[in-house]
Formats: sequence, C-alpha cells, structure tokens
Amino acid sequence: MKVKAREGIRVPREDNPRRYIEQEPVEVPGSTYYQRRLNEGDLVEVTEATTGKGTK
Repeated sequence: MKVKAREGIRVPREDNPRRYIEQEPVEVPGSTYYQRRLNEGDLVEVTEATTGKGTK
C-alpha cells in the first residue's frame, strides 16, 4: 500500500526507525504496524484520487 505522513509529522519506518515517512508517498507492506499508524491518523493512504494523477 502507498502511504504518506499526516501534514506536520514524521513517522518512523517499521524496518528502520531512524528513517522516516514524511509527505512524499512511499510503498509499505500492510503490516500491523502500518495499519495501527493509519488508524491513529499518523499516516494517510495514498490513492490515485489523492495524488490527482489519475486519468479522466
């Protein structure tokens, strides 16, 4: 799944806590860690509609 951090925060990556997910979308596995971060609102799932790059 593709996610990015909520505006104004950085979220540590599960595989390397010293690297962060920021406002640039990144591909991550659908693990419990990332699901929890999505539920807490720290991460936002990125879709074609979110990026505005979809075709019309």
